[in-house]
Amino acid sequence: MTTTTRPLAVVTGASSGIGYHLARCCAQNGFDLVIAADQALDQAANDLRMLGATVQVVQADLASRQGVDQLVDAIAGRPVDALLANAGHGLGKGFLEQEFGDIQHVIDTNITGTLYLLHKLGHPMRRRGRGRILITGSIAGFTPGSFQAVYNGSKAFIDSFAAALRNELKDSGVTVTCLMPGATDTEFFARADMLDTQVGADDGKADPADVARVGFAAMMDGEADVVHGLKNKLQAIMAKVMPSQVLAEQHRKMAEPGSALKD
Repeated sequence: MTTTTRPLAVVTGASSGIGYHLARCCAQNGFDLVIAADQALDQAANDLRMLGATVQVVQADLASRQGVDQLVDAIAGRPVDALLANAGHGLGKGFLEQEFGDIQHVIDTNITGTLYLLHKLGHPMRRRGRGRILITGSIAGFTPGSFQAVYNGSKAFIDSFAAALRNELKDSGVTVTCLMPGATDTEFFARADMLDTQVGADDGKADPADVARVGFAAMMDGEADVVHGLKNKLQAIMAKVMPSQVLAEQHRKMAEPGSALKD
């Protein structure tokens, strides 16, 4: 690997959406990059190199320990200055209508693979006494996710885990920031088979570039967590005081299959 004095950022889920724009923020702010996703990364890598970054690509399934090991091996022991753990995906329809293999893949991507990567790269950060970690959670973690129950449950775990890890590392020189976006205009809803839902069809989704800029700035400032957008901030506040079944019914109206066609 080429020797460089530029700091290194590792960004997962970087092929498109929020992850791609997080990688752009890193490149624009002087980081070299190792980017990873389970989809093709060639176009993303070319775009990032145009911004002056050295970019290494790892296409791997980060739901598996083998995929995470492939990413860690590609880093080849180089100190990681920033880890942006963004890989994740959703799954629509009712829990009992979903294939369990698909359910397991969401859990393994959003939780197991994310934690394994954090464990692998967090140790050397703590030994060095410096580093920044950004974990992409979601305001979905505040709400019982009818017709998106596994995804919302996984994000509830991640939101909670990020806060706990930050506290554990508070005197270590390593900061942990949780980015909690709301509905964002990415491939998420197509991949989750939710294009016929009210939330999937909504034209008012957030711009992933704006979400990424907010998250990157919060990471660089060492903030604990950040919710993008006023509407999402209000939703997060309300979720803390409203009864769970009221929240579940509200989510049902947004995420139930065919809800985009209802008045």
